[in-house]
Amino acid sequence: MKEINSRPRALFPLMLCFFAMGFVDSVGVATHYIRADFQLSGTLSGLFATMVFLWFLAGAVPAGLLMNKIGRRKTVLWSLLLTAVAFVVPFAHYSFWGMFLSFAFLGLGNTLMQVSLNPLVGNLVSPEKLPGMLTLGQFVKAVCSLLAPVAAGWCALYWQDWKILYWFFLAEALLAFGALARTPIRETPPNAAQTGFKQAFGLLADSVILSCFIGIICHVGLDVGMNMAAPKLLMERAGLGVAAAGYGSGVYFLWRTAGCLAGVFLLGRYGGQKIFRWSMGLIVAGWLLLWFGHTQAVLYAGISCVGLGNANVFPVIFSQALWRSPTRQNEVSGLMIMGLVGGAVFPLLMGAAADFTSSQAGAMGVLAPAIGFLCVFSRRSPAGR
Repeated sequence: MKEINSRPRALFPLMLCFFAMGFVDSVGVATHYIRADFQLSGTLSGLFATMVFLWFLAGAVPAGLLMNKIGRRKTVLWSLLLTAVAFVVPFAHYSFWGMFLSFAFLGLGNTLMQVSLNPLVGNLVSPEKLPGMLTLGQFVKAVCSLLAPVAAGWCALYWQDWKILYWFFLAEALLAFGALARTPIRETPPNAAQTGFKQAFGLLADSVILSCFIGIICHVGLDVGMNMAAPKLLMERAGLGVAAAGYGSGVYFLWRTAGCLAGVFLLGRYGGQKIFRWSMGLIVAGWLLLWFGHTQAVLYAGISCVGLGNANVFPVIFSQALWRSPTRQNEVSGLMIMGLVGGAVFPLLMGAAADFTSSQAGAMGVLAPAIGFLCVFSRRSPAGR
């Protein structure tokens, strides 16, 4: 089959893959049901989410090296197969260890997908259009993340089994696999020189790539941290109950999804650098509202600003890292995805700070240095081209 670089023909299977990338965000709602089904403690149930993020730490760089050997498209195909296996395991053996194995496959598959899918998109578009295309992919992923909790609840209500959701996920993963398998894409040849872990991590000696890596850690830490802190802020400051405060996370992801959709159009028109700076302005404004706010309206406004502002940070930083080293993009992608471990580190620090101060002000204080770094980076980085 002839290799192609036709964006319209290749776009559909790639967007199916981005939707499958969003399956990893179902870990949260799945953990809720697993905890009830097996009477688990909060610590044990929390292991599932932690394990997924640890895969990004352990598997991202090896995934980048794997791409040098088998190519980006084949790596995405393998990631879809591992994801499909993750959804079969619970029906073969639904137990604590069965779900642990399922989440292990899901975490490994998502790590391979995150590392390989983003640079694969770069083979279809020009460098200046890459942030917008990655933002479109993040929008599709966000739609999956929004639908997963609703779909799980619907399956539990009408079929008395939340796991029915996994049959739908399995079907979509196999559809994405079939569509991409039938769509060969001409890839940029990897660096001809032999590359290993030492050479991959050596890229962090470049100050720009190191800044991008730290920026990804801060972005993901802010993302996961806000998801965790939003309901607690509403309960502590506005006096909302547990159920009502839970909408705080929904508001955050709703505005984050809207920001991704807006970024698809705005990044192409204004460039990454301007959007990055505007995004940080929104995040800073939102953080100030959350720091000083004590009413439901002000807190929701702050949550919305942070969600909208944080929507387009990842594609801009990721694109800049790829531009910095065009001949080592596979390794660079692995390093950037390794930065997703920030989603495991920041919640722990925020929880400890909140306990120490007996207030969510402590948790918000942990986010301040991350926001400060992103602000400085947005002013110095040539992110827009």
